[in-house]
Amino acid sequence: MDFHLYVSYWPLLLRGILYTLYVCSGALVIGLLFGLCLCVISQQRFIIIRALYRLYITLFRGTPLLVQLFLVFYGGPFIGLRFSAVQVGMGGLGLYTAAYFAEIFRAGFESIPSGEIEAAFDLGLSPWQIFWHIRIPQMLALIVPTVLNQTILLVKESAVLSIITVPEMMSAATKMSTETYSVAEPYLFLGVCYWLMTFALAKAARQLEKHATRHLFQPKES
Repeated sequence: MDFHLYVSYWPLLLRGILYTLYVCSGALVIGLLFGLCLCVISQQRFIIIRALYRLYITLFRGTPLLVQLFLVFYGGPFIGLRFSAVQVGMGGLGLYTAAYFAEIFRAGFESIPSGEIEAAFDLGLSPWQIFWHIRIPQMLALIVPTVLNQTILLVKESAVLSIITVPEMMSAATKMSTETYSVAEPYLFLGVCYWLMTFALAKAARQLEKHATRHLFQPKES
């Protein structure tokens, strides 16, 4: 192990870490927001809208992320769509993950007892109040562990973005390995960084789960 390599390549490695955090954060926001929108669409009564939802889910979950990125990044210019590698990476990863988040949200909403929704209507709450104050909190309490698992997969999937020249951690480690003919140092760095990211996500998710489920563990009055 030559630890002096880390001293020589720390600017490249740091740049890779920052790009990974930037792309994954953007993709996560896109995935969560668009996934929630897709979930709301899936509950509409119009057959055409629901069919479009199923088509989106089938296409994005049924094809590899790398194929989708290639189609947009290398095939897009042929039809006038020109985006930077980072834009394609963030947007592609976000839209790909949104298909999974949408199904997670849908399963969470469907797990809420229908009697609670009916009781809310009987109390005079509007559909928006029911959605925001009853359905959303209970859905979050049910899906936090699953969302965490999907977020961890998103972070690990970001490694394929190096194929379309996004300068993230995998790209930095590969460049370091190519220039120094070393294998252990760059990929050990890569493994440790991914582990630290997923560990931090797991800790944050536990805190979020405690916050989302706090109403389930109210202390009993003596």
